[in-house]
Amino acid sequence: MKYVLVTGGVVSGLGKGVTASSIGLILKACGLRVTSIKIDPYLNSDAGTMSPFEHGEVFVLDDGGEVDLDLGNYERFLDIKLTRDNNITTGKIFQAVIDKERRGDYLGQTVQVVPHITDAIQEWIERVAAIPVDGKEGPADVCVIELGGTIGDIESMPFIEALGQFSYRVGAGNFCLIHVSLVPVLTVVGEQKTKPTQHSVRGLRSLGLTPNILACRSTMELDGNVKEKLSRFCHVPIENIITLYDVSNIWRVPLLLRDQKAHEAILKVLNLNSATREPALGEWTSRADLCDLLNEPVRIAMVGKYTGLADSYLSVLKALLHASVACHRKLCVDWVPASDLEDATAEENPDSYRSAWKLLKGADAILVPGGFGDRGVEGKILAAKYARENRIPYLGICLGMQIAVIEFARSVLGLRNANSTEFDPNTENPCVIFMPEGSKTHMGGTMRLGSRRTYFQGISSKSARLYGNRSFIDERHRHRYEVNPDMVKQLEDAGLCFTGKDETGRRMEIIELPNHPYFVGVQFHPEFKSRPGKPSALFLGLVAAACGQLDSLLKKGATKPCRMSNGSAIKAHLYENTTKLPNGSLDGIYCNGNGLHV
Repeated sequence: MKYVLVTGGVVSGLGKGVTASSIGLILKACGLRVTSIKIDPYLNSDAGTMSPFEHGEVFVLDDGGEVDLDLGNYERFLDIKLTRDNNITTGKIFQAVIDKERRGDYLGQTVQVVPHITDAIQEWIERVAAIPVDGKEGPADVCVIELGGTIGDIESMPFIEALGQFSYRVGAGNFCLIHVSLVPVLTVVGEQKTKPTQHSVRGLRSLGLTPNILACRSTMELDGNVKEKLSRFCHVPIENIITLYDVSNIWRVPLLLRDQKAHEAILKVLNLNSATREPALGEWTSRADLCDLLNEPVRIAMVGKYTGLADSYLSVLKALLHASVACHRKLCVDWVPASDLEDATAEENPDSYRSAWKLLKGADAILVPGGFGDRGVEGKILAAKYARENRIPYLGICLGMQIAVIEFARSVLGLRNANSTEFDPNTENPCVIFMPEGSKTHMGGTMRLGSRRTYFQGISSKSARLYGNRSFIDERHRHRYEVNPDMVKQLEDAGLCFTGKDETGRRMEIIELPNHPYFVGVQFHPEFKSRPGKPSALFLGLVAAACGQLDSLLKKGATKPCRMSNGSAIKAHLYENTTKLPNGSLDGIYCNGNGLHV
């Protein structure tokens, strides 16, 4: 097994996750099998109980692991399925060591950071690296490890020590360290400054790790003399200094690495030159080119609770991007804070109220993602009502499905006080109730989590046709509350169709309005399994409906080729196996003032 460690210096938020994903992709394109591990030095056992404002979205894996969003990047770039153990946290390591101490496994020893914690980290890495994640037998060839945080952080010191020991143990030809650092440009003089990176590398070396490759984040390509200076002071060969400058979309980062021969530098350090080929990135390049060429916009109103931080909905944004590129449209996301749609805001802040409704009414489609807590729920219900009554394409995910059911019960069935017991435990008409697969008292890991099977109730529904007329699908879940099965008959009689259910028939998984252009709600999270070139079926349906392509998409079935101007094709398969943003752009997604530049 070969190991590639990606560390970060100077400041956080440099893009280590994207860099690690891109390194994995380029090595996979060279013919190697790749797996990934993310190390998060926080004391939480996992990301499940953290606010999206703290760490971005919580990404959910097939096995129910609630993990850092970087594992979502790994899965999307490498098209693999990771496990909860691919995300290492300080909390997990400490818990494992303390459990062993309580069992008496250490035979009376004094349990210390060195060697017990450091040994536990190394054993965890070796064990998880051997788990196949690409559907094939046997371990991968290369494991890409990302160490979260910044070199010098107190909380990451045990991991730095463990990785220093680990690099010595596995040997020089089996370990490659890539250090991602910042080379800022002072706007006053326009000069690229190397001192922050010099200090970062010096700190890394003082901790027992020496970088083989420097990946320098900057707004522009590094000058030759800057590379020479870095090489001299950081003791890194000049050909091993890579510039990660700003690019038009995230899919260009692997191409940036390839063009600068980063794969050759990595393979040379790992003694793998003879076992690989030139990276095959033709389809990836075509997709990146296509993304840059798109001009005709499709506007999606994202009605949510955490609209101040785009990373809170990162997988949803990526799934929308995958679908919009497949439909040859430039994605424009209008961020609509759900609470701004409510009547209370009309009185307290009329400008925000008018702005939110203007964005909602100007959108080609409306998406209500998942969430927890009662803030903004009434605003989401109003968004679902507007989409239903005005025949605007709508996709509700998790809570977005639940509020669509509540809205239908209130408006169509006339049950004015219909609600979820999550928000009103004493409601007379509980449309959404707590279902017993979880715990009400313990928050961490107690929800209905991970991959669950959904069975279609017939093949005529839009969702069944989008998934290729299969009898069932497997999608990932993360929720505690579900549609009340005792109200299903009443809702169906009024025209709401439950087109997907679990194997018992008691858990409602998919809702649709048959006479609506596209009104779909799902209890699961389809965004977690969307991939570039293989967009989620339901996101593709939403974007296709928004730009008038849904009928032709349903007729064509499971694949829709995306043609470049040069005639090459990218196949967009429907799913079979399956940084504060508002004023900037994110990987080809253009956002507006609470919201969006076009």
